[in-house]
Amino acid sequence: LFRSLPYASLISGLGSLALTCAAELKTTMSSIEENFPRGGTQKTTQEGKPTKKPTVDQDNLFKTQHEEQTPKRKKTQQDQAKPKKLKTEKKAVIKTSAKDFELLTSESLTDGMLVLGCVKECNEYELTVSLPNGLSGSVQVTRVCEAYSEKLSEQVATDKPIEDLSPLSELFSPGMLLRCAVIGVEKGAEGHHGIQLSINPKDVNKALTTAALRTGMLLSGCVSSVEDHGYLIDIGVYSAKAFLPREKAQSYLQSKEKGTELKIGQYLNCLIDEVKNNGRIIRISISQLEVAAATATEVQNWTLCSLLPGLVVKAQIQETTPFGVSLSFLSSFTGIVDFMHLGPTKSRNYSPGQMVKACILSVNPTSKAIRLSLRPVFLQPGTQLGRLSSDRIGTIVAHSRVKSFHKNSGALFTLDNGTLAFAYLHHLSDTPKSFKTESFKPGSKHKCRIIDYSPMDDLLLLSLRQRIIDAPFLRYQDIHPGQMVEGTVFALKDSGMQVKVTGHIKGLVPHLHLADVVLKHPEKKYSVGNTVRSRVLACNPDTKMLILTLKKTLVTSKLPILASYEDAKPGLVTHGFVVCAREFGCIVKFYNDVKGLVPKNELGLAPITVPQEAFYEGQVVKVIVLKCEPEQEKLLLSFKLTDNALAEDSTGEEVSKKRKVTYETGQVTDVKIVKKKETGLEVKILPNDIPAYLPTIHLSDYVTNCKLWWHWLKSDEILHNVVCLHDKGGHITISRKPAIISAFEGEHLVKNFSDIQPGLLLTGYVRNIMPYGVFVEFPYGLTGLAPKSAMSDKFVTDTKDHFVIGQTVTAKVTSIDEEKQRFLLSLKISDCSSEDSVSESFSLLSQYFKELQEIKSIMNKRDDSSIAQKLCELKPGQRVQLVVQEIKSDGSALFSGICASGLTVEATHRHLGGKKIVMGDQATAVILHVDYLKSKVYVSLQEELLSPKQKMFTADSQHPAVVQHIASEYAVASLVETGQLIAIPLACHFNDTFRFDSEKMKVGQSIMVLLKTTEPGDHGFLLAVQSPKKRRNVIRLRQESKTLEETLAVVKHSLSLGDMVTGTVKSVKATFVTVALNDKLIGNIHASEILDNVPIGTFPTSKLKAGQKVTARVIGGRDVKTHRYLPISHPYFTQTIPELSIRPRELKGESNTVLCPDDCNTEEVLKPFKPGQMVTCFVKKYNTIKKWLEVEVTSNIKGRVQQLLFSTNTKVLKHAEQYFKNGQALSATVVGSDITGSKLCLSLTGVHSLEKGTIIIGYVKKVIPHVGLTVTLPFGKTGKASLFHLSDTFVEQPLEGFSVGQLVKCCVLSSDDDITEVSLRQSRVNPKSHGKVEDAEIMSLDNIQEGQLVRGYVTSVTSFGIFFGLSDSVVGRIPLKCITHLFVPDQSIYAKFIHIGQLLTAKVLSINKEENHVQLSVLPKDTGKPSIIPECLDLPQSKIGTEVKKLKKRKSSGCEQEVKRGKKRIRCTEEDDSGVEVYYREEEEEEKTEKNSKGREVPRLKVSTGFTWEEGLTVLDTTMLREREQSSSSEEDEEDTQLTVQYLSTLSFGITLHAAWSTVYDL
Repeated sequence: LFRSLPYASLISGLGSLALTCAAELKTTMSSIEENFPRGGTQKTTQEGKPTKKPTVDQDNLFKTQHEEQTPKRKKTQQDQAKPKKLKTEKKAVIKTSAKDFELLTSESLTDGMLVLGCVKECNEYELTVSLPNGLSGSVQVTRVCEAYSEKLSEQVATDKPIEDLSPLSELFSPGMLLRCAVIGVEKGAEGHHGIQLSINPKDVNKALTTAALRTGMLLSGCVSSVEDHGYLIDIGVYSAKAFLPREKAQSYLQSKEKGTELKIGQYLNCLIDEVKNNGRIIRISISQLEVAAATATEVQNWTLCSLLPGLVVKAQIQETTPFGVSLSFLSSFTGIVDFMHLGPTKSRNYSPGQMVKACILSVNPTSKAIRLSLRPVFLQPGTQLGRLSSDRIGTIVAHSRVKSFHKNSGALFTLDNGTLAFAYLHHLSDTPKSFKTESFKPGSKHKCRIIDYSPMDDLLLLSLRQRIIDAPFLRYQDIHPGQMVEGTVFALKDSGMQVKVTGHIKGLVPHLHLADVVLKHPEKKYSVGNTVRSRVLACNPDTKMLILTLKKTLVTSKLPILASYEDAKPGLVTHGFVVCAREFGCIVKFYNDVKGLVPKNELGLAPITVPQEAFYEGQVVKVIVLKCEPEQEKLLLSFKLTDNALAEDSTGEEVSKKRKVTYETGQVTDVKIVKKKETGLEVKILPNDIPAYLPTIHLSDYVTNCKLWWHWLKSDEILHNVVCLHDKGGHITISRKPAIISAFEGEHLVKNFSDIQPGLLLTGYVRNIMPYGVFVEFPYGLTGLAPKSAMSDKFVTDTKDHFVIGQTVTAKVTSIDEEKQRFLLSLKISDCSSEDSVSESFSLLSQYFKELQEIKSIMNKRDDSSIAQKLCELKPGQRVQLVVQEIKSDGSALFSGICASGLTVEATHRHLGGKKIVMGDQATAVILHVDYLKSKVYVSLQEELLSPKQKMFTADSQHPAVVQHIASEYAVASLVETGQLIAIPLACHFNDTFRFDSEKMKVGQSIMVLLKTTEPGDHGFLLAVQSPKKRRNVIRLRQESKTLEETLAVVKHSLSLGDMVTGTVKSVKATFVTVALNDKLIGNIHASEILDNVPIGTFPTSKLKAGQKVTARVIGGRDVKTHRYLPISHPYFTQTIPELSIRPRELKGESNTVLCPDDCNTEEVLKPFKPGQMVTCFVKKYNTIKKWLEVEVTSNIKGRVQQLLFSTNTKVLKHAEQYFKNGQALSATVVGSDITGSKLCLSLTGVHSLEKGTIIIGYVKKVIPHVGLTVTLPFGKTGKASLFHLSDTFVEQPLEGFSVGQLVKCCVLSSDDDITEVSLRQSRVNPKSHGKVEDAEIMSLDNIQEGQLVRGYVTSVTSFGIFFGLSDSVVGRIPLKCITHLFVPDQSIYAKFIHIGQLLTAKVLSINKEENHVQLSVLPKDTGKPSIIPECLDLPQSKIGTEVKKLKKRKSSGCEQEVKRGKKRIRCTEEDDSGVEVYYREEEEEEKTEKNSKGREVPRLKVSTGFTWEEGLTVLDTTMLREREQSSSSEEDEEDTQLTVQYLSTLSFGITLHAAWSTVYDL
């Protein structure tokens, strides 16, 4: 618009504008000088005569104050019309001395003085509070508030816990700022002062009255009662009632995470919102944002008596000194800031007259001394102070550098890591006489020790005293049970003797521990002042309780200290003392309150009938640990010591030295071979060179490989991945069996006898073989017996034929003898293996070849053995050129060759391929097998093996093969189709070690194999397993037979379906009952055929007892060999075991059950069962390996329940064996049938498919940072839970509580073929809980509205702003201007304080549903939360978006004009046009370059980034205007908005005219 106007008209308009502004400015400046008579400007009267400037001496706290009377000016009519304003007067600066800035000391504290403190420790009965300048005081539990004290008195009177009485630790937290009143200062015997404080509002605010209360005041208060609509707050003002509405407390509770209710006695910073009824009723707010912005002003009429610590004030620097600065504030007050509180180092360059913000630290009404702080952390009331890690306390710093020395206070040091620390004057030397000032020049170095940390000063406190540097401990935290301490007796009491260990640490020696025997007159042995050497029994830093013992045996003992149950290893010998002797035995106590039981039978070699007569309380005894359960804190001891344990203490010293480094069972480590023995290897455990023994049988799970390892290993070689089996009598035994290591890693083992349960499958090794059975040992030293009858599914003639000592086995616990602490095992493959025998056998073969490759890598390193090198170069399937060396009588031939020099090469007669060979002939052969132990190579000359065909195979495909060679662990075969070599495992399980001759595989035998790999590995073979059909017949010979007596009792009978029979109950099992129908015939009754209606959870078979007579009906017959149910028409039905029913309806003929009709098959039997159908089933067993429940619906219908379908209670899934007992009746839902079609898949949760809203259990499969969880669900499905569906309350680290394998309860949100969306929110998985949902689900933009506060997670941080996820489907954007009100010059600052996955609270600014856009803000003014970018960075204020007062629109006779300046200028609308616009231009680098090329830059209006408008000011403080330019980093219009100040309400004429002419220049 401007460019379309004539220039003359434009200039004329601007000139008129300038004249108008000048007139207005003159009026404004006149008002300024009248209202603000300072800065050297003299006020002029109407006659033009200068008025005498009033002078008032400064209100100095250190010198006498004299005020001059100034003549009062009569108010003019204009003055009377204006609101009354406080008068700011020019103050004369009076010099202060160094003495005025001395640090606060306990001597300078007086009763009634108010101090700002910080909670340092929360104990049961008191708070330890840090005060300024390194002081420390305590607040007793009775000095919190009157309401809290009344609750305490009520609890003491009733001796019952009060429900709404919270401990101090819940009301206060370390770092919390408190306003305290000094109650008294107690001087100790050694000159130490105890400062007693009170935070009771009646003590802190006692100078306030109802008339003094003003809106905006910031007071401290405590919750006195909880009401329906809010809380009554005790602010300590007589007859004033303060009320906090409940809605105003909610935001505080959420931000502080303090629960849902404020508690009685809770300390609050209260901001007065409203004052009613002359101050008798006030309404307060505790909003963090409002409290942080609270500032004390003159309007609030603060007096010296009512002034409170913690108030933030605007102050002016009066004087700066090396020791601190003096300030004036609130018109009439003066205070000092010592050097500890001058704020950040870079902002300490203060100058007189400078305006600053300060916080009042202390007020002493007596001396009128006020101390303040300029540290930024105090300038926002309600801020929590940081804490220092306790690890730093007690650290000795060898070289600390003096930064500055203050002769009346102490010295400021810089530590080696750059941290500032302070040492008081009395801590700079051991004695005042030895102190030398010249030793502490700046830059000098000293050795010191960190003794404390002052949160109020953010300084470490040091000591240079030598005795403190050399002290073994400074705090209770530094003392540990069993430690030796020396102290001085200072009191003898009935409870015991009090000993002073250090000036601050005191201990108690109970009366029982004054000597080895009980002293009747301890005062005869000890007197006050004696020095005693004692041992620490227990130390509790929280309660500052130290218990010592002076028993000589304990003090001088050189045996190991037993201070925790984890240290109590079996075989450990140590000293303890008897605390109780009863008929059952003795209870012995050790250090740190560890106790154990010595049973009556372990009290000694001779029998002791009355233990209380043989032992007395306090008696010191030597014991040996038999057994320990750390989780249950159970310890079993014995007084029966071994010969080694009975040795003298000198020997005990040697034992203790050996035990300084212990290795726990299951600890994986590396070892170095020291010496080879026939039975094993002597090794040293690295890195401490602890001797241990590795038996040969523990080198591998495979007997063959054990021998190979031992043969090729040499001294000084390092073995990795070795596990400690046990440590008995100082002899450590280790193992390298992969199965044992895997059991430790997967925690599939038991640590003590109490953990053993029937049905458990455990991995162990054969310890001994006896004619009656096999002893199997497990980690942690537990040993069980597998009887001869339970060793194998086959008939066992000689136990030694089945197992060898040291062999790895899997055993199933069958029975437990609690009394004798014994348990029996089964080694039958049918009991110990899974049904997937193919996978097991392939796993064994793969592990065998993996170990073989490790052995070959060791052989390759044998430079001294050419045989080892040759063996490693050969592998099966390789073609070699050989020379016939010898032909044996059996037809086999021996060969030699360059590639096999030194090796024995043999081909059997069969493998000569029918070729006629003679000695000296050359032949081409293929290697079948290499025996690395015997250095022997087996080869074949068969043509089909020499020229194998290449063919593409698929995994798990079946092929015919011919066995070519039998090795110890596997067989070598060749595929009939191609001639390629394959390896087949001979065993399908660790326990599969015996075969009859008829079952053994033979060379030349044709077999069917299942290929598992399609490419030969480094071993040269394709890996395969034998087709399982034939083997299954062998294993299942007795797999499903119920009892041996049943099998033997099977006889031919003439029974048919429906016949009624009478018999006697012979035995009762979990799911069936055997009935003797006559002397020879045995029948079965299944649990489903006992009752018509089976109550869920009951055990139907328990209704019958052995010997009971029953009448039953025949419903089927089971073949004794195949275990199949045969129809009555089958010719062998008369040889079956009759299946019976005693159900009442069956006996009455109302139901005709037939287990197997004539045309029955598995599919037909399961066909009636549809998904979703309810059935009653009975628990057969819980498979601990596969984690599923095997159940039976009827005798011929079996089923399975997967772990995730047990229950919706995760506790049931974790301890299934405790909730599901064999024979228990369960109600289940049919899911379908398994892949074999022979069993039902069932569910106990009622869920048979994943539909929307279904509640299920899953386990965490993967934790994806910043994304969520991948969850394994039932039915083979995989679920995804995003960050927004993990909880109803968002937290900063949402994935922290989840781990892989963890069970979680889920609600299905949607189910697709590929992935299922689930939610873990409590409101979803447990909707009846009615729990509070702090972060509701946002499914679409319809769930949010403008102005709403929402929480979410940062998804990305870009140059355009923050992309902020509110849910899976809704993502909003936070522009840069809505992140902070500070100007951020470097984008990397955002990345420093904002990260992906960060939890933020934002306010919805706008919603665009058409474009699916949401714009949000995280500015403190919008969210009520602290700024994301900290204020302490000293970044300048940003003027983007700052609201500025507008001038009334100037009326003009001409058309309204718009000023357009550059392509980025914001155009004003007509209603916003004031006639004059002042622009602040943000220029990019390329624009600057372009402008510089044209000529010099025209001056612009430049407003300081630190410029702020202060409420109530009507003039711009020109001292705050500095020339400084800002730049923007984005070209986007939304981010690159120009700073436009439409009118500065009281701007000087020069600035306005400058802007006008700048605009003309641009045009």
